[in-house]
Amino acid sequence: MFESIGWTEILVLGVAGLFILGPERLPDAAAWVGRTVRKVREYATGARDQLKSELGPEYDELRKPLQDLQQLRNLDPKQLVTNHLFGDNDNGVKPNGHAPQPAIPAKPVDPPAVGPQPQSPFDPDAT
Repeated sequence: MFESIGWTEILVLGVAGLFILGPERLPDAAAWVGRTVRKVREYATGARDQLKSELGPEYDELRKPLQDLQQLRNLDPKQLVTNHLFGDNDNGVKPNGHAPQPAIPAKPVDPPAVGPQPQSPFDPDAT
């Protein structure tokens, strides 16, 4: 529910509440906020359970498009590129529709022969 709120934001809200409400009313206000959030969660859970019991198996069919939408919402550019580059491709077909080509082993390259090297010309005016 509050995934986007970090600890620094909570700290800023606490300090602001301390200045606005004062130290004597802040604990009561925090307890009221906690009770209210708990009630809202209970109402939402109760409504979901009631809807699930009334719809039965059709509830799963109703939730499927919402779950697909949630998966799309969770994709960010970094995760999209990571999935594209490192994701498992279970059918063996590349995104362009062609099957991947088998890798051709590279020929070993012979190192150059080491021997006496010719002396490079020396130009005293160039230095």
